[in-house]
Amino acid sequence: MQSTKYDLPQILANLNIEALNEMQQASITGNEAHKNVILLSATGSGKTLAFILPVLETLKSKTKGTQALIIVPSRELAMQIEKVFKQSGTGYKITCCYGGHKREIEENNLIEAPTVIVGTPGRLADHIRRENIKTDHIQTLVLDEFDKSLELGFQEEMSEIIKQLPALHKRILTSATSSVEIPEFVGLEDAATLNFLSGEDGAEKALEVKQVLSPVNDKLETLFKLVCFLGNRSTIVFCNHREAVERVSDFLSDKGIVSVFYHGALDQRERDSALVKFRNGTSNVLVTTDLAARGLDIPNIRYIIHYHLSLTEDTYTHRNGRTARMDASGTAILLIGADEKLPAYVTEPVEEIKLDGEYEVPEKPKWSTLYLPHGKKDKVNKIDIVGFLTQKGELKKDDIGLIEVKDFFSFVAVRKSKVSHTLQLIKEQKIKGKKAKFEVAK
Repeated sequence: MQSTKYDLPQILANLNIEALNEMQQASITGNEAHKNVILLSATGSGKTLAFILPVLETLKSKTKGTQALIIVPSRELAMQIEKVFKQSGTGYKITCCYGGHKREIEENNLIEAPTVIVGTPGRLADHIRRENIKTDHIQTLVLDEFDKSLELGFQEEMSEIIKQLPALHKRILTSATSSVEIPEFVGLEDAATLNFLSGEDGAEKALEVKQVLSPVNDKLETLFKLVCFLGNRSTIVFCNHREAVERVSDFLSDKGIVSVFYHGALDQRERDSALVKFRNGTSNVLVTTDLAARGLDIPNIRYIIHYHLSLTEDTYTHRNGRTARMDASGTAILLIGADEKLPAYVTEPVEEIKLDGEYEVPEKPKWSTLYLPHGKKDKVNKIDIVGFLTQKGELKKDDIGLIEVKDFFSFVAVRKSKVSHTLQLIKEQKIKGKKAKFEVAK
C-alpha cells in the first residue's frame, strides 16, 4: 500500500506493533477504493488502528479546523481512541469530549480547533449546539461500535450531529456484529462491507445452557439462592403466568433483592417504568412472562432464568434470544423442580450449577429512576432534562444516567445518593414553562 499522507513504519514503531493484521490491511485498501466503508470485526481485533489510518489519509495538513469526527458509545472507548491516536505521533491534534468530563476543559481544548475530535453523542451534540465545535470542514465521520450507540438509544443525538455536517464526504462504520440495521440518517450510500466476523453462528456458541435442581417443587428459595450466587448481573426471570411473576418479584424484593416485574396486565406507564428501571441499572432483575421474550430492546442481558420451563421449544428459543447478543456471551439457566425433568427440546449438554454455600444478597444498585409527567408532546427532550437537573438540581453529568423521553412522560436515572437533595431543590422549579413534578418512579 502506497501512501504519502503518513509514515506507517513510524506509527507502528510508536505503537509497538510489528505489522498490521489482515483486517487492518483490508481496511486501508477498502477505504482507498470506497467512499463509505462498514468494517465488521470482533472486539479487541484492532479496529481502532484500522480506521485511524484511513482517517489520516483524508487529512490535509494545511487545512485549519476540524476535519474528522469519531463518535463512540462510551467515554472509555473515546479515551482509548484518543490515547492510540496520540501515541501514533502523527502531529495532528485530537480532543476527547464525553459526559462526566468538565465541559470547561473541553471548551478550552476546542478554542483552537483540533483536526480530529472523538466523543460520545450527547456531549458532541451539546458542543455543536453551543458552537464550540465548528463543523464546516468535517469531511470524515467514523461511527465506532455504531451498534452499541444505537442500542444505547443515541439515535436522536447522532441524527442531530450528522445533520450539522455540510461538508461530509466519507463515512467509516465499525461494529462487532452484523445484525444491526443502519438508520437512514447516517446517509450511507454504496458502502463496501468488510466482514471479518467468524461466521454467523457466533451468538449461538456464546450461549451456555445450565440447570439448577430445586430440592422441592416450590422453587422460590432456590431462585433466591441462585440470584445471590450470580451476583449483580443483568438477569431476566421467566414465568409462565402473571400471578407467578408478581409472586416471584415480591418474594425477591422481600429478601432484599431489587427486582421489577413486567406482564400484559400492566398499564403503559407501569410497563415503561419496569423496563426503564431494568435498562438503566435501577434494578438488575426483571421478572416477566413471555411478553418480554420477543421484540424488546434490552441490551446486555447476562442471564436468563427459566423459573417455569417453557411449554414449547419455540418459546424456549425466544427466551434465550434475549441474551448472548451483539457478540456478547450469555447463560440460560433452567430451574428444575423436584418432580420435573429437563424438557425434550433441550438437546445440548447441560452443566449443573450446585448451590451448596451460603451466598450474600448482592449489593443494591447505585441508581434510582425519576419520573417526570412531561414528554415529547410537551416539547421536552433529553437535553432539556439534563440542563434542568444540572442547573436547578445541582447534579453533575455523571450523576445522570439513561434518559428515556416518551410522548407524555419521561424517565431519568439519577445516582441514588443524590435523589432526595435534588428533589428538594427542584420541587418549585419549572421545565419548559411547566412545573417540574419529578418523583421517584413507582
